[in-house]
This record gives sequence, structure tokens and C-alpha cells, in this order.
Amino acid sequence: MRRPTSRRDFMKNVTVASVGAYVGHGIAFSKQALSANEEINVACIGVGGKGGSDSSNASQFGNVVAICDVDRKTLEDKGKADKFKAAEQFSDFRELFAKHGKKIDIATISTPDHMHAPATLEAMRLGISCYTQKPLTRTIHEARLMATVAKEMGVCTQMGNQGTALDSSREAIAQIKSGVLGTLKEVYAWSNRPVWDQGPGRRMTLAKFAAQAKKEDAENAEKIVGKKKEEIAKALERVDWKLWLGVAPPREFWPSIYHTFQWRGWWDFGSGALGDMACHQLTVPFASCGLRDPISVVAKSTGHDFDSFPASSVIKFEFPETAERPAIPFWWYDRKENKPPMEVFEKHGITSVSSSGVLIVGEKGAFYSSDDYCGKYELKGVEKVKVDYEKAESKGGYDVDNMYELFRAKRAGEPKICKSNFVDRAGPLTETILLGNLAVWAAATGGADGSMGDWGEKVEWDAKNLKVTNLASLKTPRVADLIKPKYPEGYRLD
Repeated sequence: MRRPTSRRDFMKNVTVASVGAYVGHGIAFSKQALSANEEINVACIGVGGKGGSDSSNASQFGNVVAICDVDRKTLEDKGKADKFKAAEQFSDFRELFAKHGKKIDIATISTPDHMHAPATLEAMRLGISCYTQKPLTRTIHEARLMATVAKEMGVCTQMGNQGTALDSSREAIAQIKSGVLGTLKEVYAWSNRPVWDQGPGRRMTLAKFAAQAKKEDAENAEKIVGKKKEEIAKALERVDWKLWLGVAPPREFWPSIYHTFQWRGWWDFGSGALGDMACHQLTVPFASCGLRDPISVVAKSTGHDFDSFPASSVIKFEFPETAERPAIPFWWYDRKENKPPMEVFEKHGITSVSSSGVLIVGEKGAFYSSDDYCGKYELKGVEKVKVDYEKAESKGGYDVDNMYELFRAKRAGEPKICKSNFVDRAGPLTETILLGNLAVWAAATGGADGSMGDWGEKVEWDAKNLKVTNLASLKTPRVADLIKPKYPEGYRLD
């Protein structure tokens, strides 16, 4: 299908110098600046859950012309709110872009992880600037591609890791980059997530349910199954299941275990606790410690079935030496009370450890944040030094401020105003994080009674070419499937 060309895709018959053009692959694209009085038109893809606040935040700074959600009730409820009453409603983002793509300036994408890339790529290829929730994508190739397309099109982009707009996190990055901790030695992050269901054997189908009902209550099994069928039919009146699945493999709908929030715990749709929280927690370590392009990753877990994420995991990333620091490890722990050993903290005088947090260890001291977004932090063993950093423009809180940064960038026609733009931070950060899930995939065997198992197979990584260098020797099946997905007909990847 031939895609329409946005009015902003090309600025013909003007010089590169006069428009401040962006160059990619030999093609000059406009930076798409808007005049001070020109209205910014917005489309919102996904308006429930985090999409509820993302769309509301965007409506403070632009004119919402269209909203989209596969959940009919969610869509209609949003359409009743002020600033959304005039917005046209869609269930399929492709139809929205086909009709309104030429006049949309900014799109917010707040869907389950597996649909971030399909919707965002469609938008960017139309010249639309994007605010996309974290993690940027479900797979590593999608993250690299999103950064590439953003650069080629010259659009403004921002990932929804809202802590990026906190002055505390920006100051923390500057402190660590100043060298106050001395030579960097190791990084730790731990999270109390998941707060949704994860673990093997959770998929349910009508056939499986019927078999269980017959086994548990043969006399009333038919009636029990009938009621469940009615429940499913009623739910599907509200949710377009085919559109919800989108690029994911087909599977039978089942109430409450996928839509609305439980999708995070499934490999086909989410990225587990690591994908959900590491984009927040690693904002400071990634930017200040250079956590790009790991060379290997290994994990252990409580066990999974290649369908649902494990209840808990521990992951070790190895990063090579750079010009700024020696080779260092990064350790990740997820599930409440699954944390680094206490001696790691006691070395730095930390006796009470938060349920989620970050620790960066240097030869002179340590950085400790007890907040998911680095809203607060302490330096242990060293004193803060005077640093310069760019403060966010305050518009009502860091969630709103992170959104506003995209609108400011769009109006100026300068993508780098966004601190979490796809090219410089969000894409590479997401690549690093998602590599950890390859290791979790390769650590499917847990311990007895849901305990942590042994270390799984180590995944050795060529970040430049997005390849597992020891793939041939791995016994774990389908590791490469987590690198690059296959989209079904009707959706465009590359």
C-alpha cells in the first residue's frame, strides 16, 4: 500500500541552510519547526492505563484531533473528557493515520509493548513526531530501527521514562560524569516489580477450562463452561481482540490474563519487570556510566515456560572498557525482596535498603538512589561537587514536563531538545535493557518449589550487528526470535 506523504516530509525548493535540514542517507529532511502561533495537532494511540495520562498531558499543549484504542469503552470514555470531545475515534491506528496523517504533528503511543514499534514506525514514516512509552520496543531490532527511522526523518522523539525530566536525575548524571566517584567499578539495580502475574503454566483456553471443569465438577461442567462463554463474548463486545494482538502470534482470548494490565508478564506482548522498570531506573547509570553495547549477559530465574516471564530473575551484564571507564558489570534483580547481597550496601554505610533502587560503586564512593526515577539520591563517602546541567521547564510535574519537552522540541524543530530522544538515548538504552531478556529466556529452569535456579546459558553479544555470537552453541531454542520479530501482513517493520 502506498503511504501518503506528509506536508512536513520534504521542504522542496529551499536550501539546506535556510531550513536547517537534517541529513540522513543522503536525503535532507526538514527539522519541522513550527511558528509560535501555529497549532500543534495531536493523535493519541492508546488512551487507557498510562495512555490516559499521556493523552491528557499532550492535550495541555496541543489540539487532539484523533484518539485510538482497541478497547471500545476506554475509547468512548476518553472521548467524553474535555479537550477530547472533538477528536475522531478509531480502533485501528492505521486507519487513523491514513485519514489524518497529513495534519498530525505529534502522536503519543501508549499501547502494550509489542505494538509500540508498529504504531511509532508508521507515524515517523509520515513525518510525525512521537512520544512513545517505555520500553521503546519489545525487541532489540525494533529499538535500533526506531532510532534509525527517527534520524532519517528528522522527527522529534521522546520515550516515556518521565524521570528523565527530573532535575535530580539530571544533576545526578552530571555529578557522576564529573568523576566524583572516581573510577567506576560496578552498577546495581533492583525492583519490586512484577506487581502483575508472572510464572509458567498460566495460559488458559476454553478447551483447557472445560477439561478442568469436567474434572472438578462433572455434573455442572456444561453450565460452568456456558457461563464462561458468555463472559468471554461480553468482553469481546468491548475489545477488538484481533487488533489487540496486532503483530503478535494468534492466541485465544481469555478474560483478565492479558487485557488490560496483565500483558506485561507474557513474552509475546510485554518485556517483564526488566522492560517495565529498567528504562526508569537506568536513566542515571546509562547516561553517566556509558552502559551501551554490552558484550555478554547471563541470568538465573525461578523458571518459565517460554510463554510467561518467570516470577523473578537476576541478570548480570558485562560492559567492555571505554575511554571513560574500565570494563564494568551491571546487576539487575527483580521481585520484591530480591536484592543484591547486604554486604554490597554495608560497605557504603547503607543499612536500610529501599524496595527498589540503584547503586553505582566507584573507587572513592558510591551513588545510592532509593527512588525508581531518581527523585532523590545520596553520595556515599564523597561530597557533591559543583556541576552544570540543564533543568527541565516546569509545567506541573516531571510526567508533564517530559511530555512538554517534546512539544518544545517540535516547535523549535530541534530533536535534541528531548533528553530521551530515540537516537541518542531511548533507542540505545532499550537495546541494552532488552538484551537482558535474552539471558532470562536462556535461564528457563528454576529451582525447587519456585526458588531461584542455577545460572542459565551465557549470551555473548555483538552489539554493532545485533547478533548472538555464540548462538550455534546455545541449547536454548529460539533465542534469536527475541532480537527481530516477524510482522504479519498488514504491518510494516523494515
